[in-house]
Order: sequence, then C-alpha cells, then structure tokens
Amino acid sequence: MTIRVLLADDQALLRGTFRLLIDSCEDMEVVGEAADGQEAVELARARQPDVVLMDIRMPGTDGLAATAAICEDPDLAGTRVLVLTMFETEEYVAQALRVGASGFLGKYVTTDALLSGIRTVAAGEALLSPGATQALITRFLTAPASGTPLAPVERLGDLTPREQEVTVLAAQGKSNDEIAQELVLSVLTVRTHVQRALTKLGARDRAQLVVIAYQSGLVRPESSGF
Repeated sequence: MTIRVLLADDQALLRGTFRLLIDSCEDMEVVGEAADGQEAVELARARQPDVVLMDIRMPGTDGLAATAAICEDPDLAGTRVLVLTMFETEEYVAQALRVGASGFLGKYVTTDALLSGIRTVAAGEALLSPGATQALITRFLTAPASGTPLAPVERLGDLTPREQEVTVLAAQGKSNDEIAQELVLSVLTVRTHVQRALTKLGARDRAQLVVIAYQSGLVRPESSGF
C-alpha cells in the first residue's frame, strides 16, 4: 500500500526537496503541499493523507495548532502527524505529543531516517528522535498541564494485567521486539495487546498510549528507568 504524505512547511525549497525524496520511493507519494498550518488542515481534510510531515514554526496558524486540529478531527482518525523542525526543544516535543503528534524529528535527520520515520508513523508506531528522550517525556507529560487528560484513570481498569504490563513497557520506550523478548511472547502477541490497549483507552496511536500511561500514573518517573 502506498503511503500518502502531505507536506506542511513555509519554505518552498524545502517542500520541493522533500517531495523529490518521498516521490522517489515506490511505497510513498506526496499528495499535497501546505505553506502554513491552516492550509495544512484544509488539505488534510481534502486529501486524507496517511502522514502529515509538519513544521512547527509557520506564519499564521503554526504547526502545533494545525496538529491539534488534525488530531481532533474524527474524519482524520487515520491521519498521523510527524513533526519535523529545526527547533527540537523539550517544550516543543512535549507540546507536540500532547496535541496528538505521533512522531518528532529534527530537520538534521538523514534521508534514511526521515523515510524510515514516515513509514514508522504510518504503521501506527510512535517515533521520537534521539534528542527526544524518555526522560523528556517523563519530565513533561507527568507535570500538570491545562486541558483534560486523554483518558480517565478509571479506564485503566478495563485493561487486563498483561495489557497493562505491555503498556508500561511501551511507555518506557521499548519496541515491540524488546517487549516480546522481555515477556517471552511473540511479536504478534505484543502487537495484539498494544492494539487492544489502544482501543480500550481511546488512543489514536502508540504516542498517545505513552501520554496516557504517564498522565494516568500507570508509569511514574521513578519506575521509568531514567
């Protein structure tokens, strides 16, 4: 299946470079380009991309506001946002995750890392660059923040003990392969547990699952290993 990508960046030259790169891949295609956040939201609704490659700093509606609008739109439930920016600060990462971004990369990433990131996010996995460490997630997502938590604490009771265990390990930054190895399960079984946890907690993807795990207290800083 071809991954449909929408580019949102106020620099036309950069958008053109990304288009050439993405369109050169057999499994991807660029379905639109936006120069600001509002245009990104409108094009996302019109084109229904699988992934929006979103810059944060754009004129008018910025990337964070556009990400929030896309992730809150029920008609775009299948669209994932991968934030790509020069400004890889802790606050930006935390804000991007809180509003629903599925991934975060700095613009210094290699070509292979960028393409891999698009594929990872399209597959429903969370993606954080090396600079966006688990310590950062622990520090910011457990802190009080405005707005309503993504899932009520009571919903944790809907998870089976195994689903809670898998959710904790996912929130600690472990991949499905690492979780499978630690729990002596097949990768397919781990994926099933993750998917069930996503459904029960109403999370869009693995990134939101991580946020919920910290917001609800299922995972705490002292248990994260960082």
